[in-house]
Amino acid sequence: MYTTSNKWTTAKKQEFNGHLYDSKFESGYAQELELRLKAKDIKGYATQQNLDLIVNGYVVCQYRIDFVIFHNDDTIEYVETKGYPITKVWVLKFKIFEALYSGKENVKITVVYQGKHPKLRKMKKYVICKR
Repeated sequence: MYTTSNKWTTAKKQEFNGHLYDSKFESGYAQELELRLKAKDIKGYATQQNLDLIVNGYVVCQYRIDFVIFHNDDTIEYVETKGYPITKVWVLKFKIFEALYSGKENVKITVVYQGKHPKLRKMKKYVICKR
């Protein structure tokens, strides 16, 4: 039997509630959504949905979004959970997805980064003069 490895990431697949998720971070987000569902904060959610990216009548590619959340006010939120290896292919597909879906009414697009915070620039040392 052959073993395969994923050259893009070291994330291990995790199972939660009968679904298999690509990473522990993604399954943790699913647990959060399950709690929000029980608290009736959202109507429901779907996982790992394939969306056709259609430009000028042609299917350019498919994009697999991690979560589709159905809110109580009838808005749809597309959530992508991203770990560390952000590839150029993902950036290109996400830009096409964002261009096609961001203009729709009642649609929200969210990207949740794992442990990434914006890097703050280093402050210069200032000398404070008292007068």
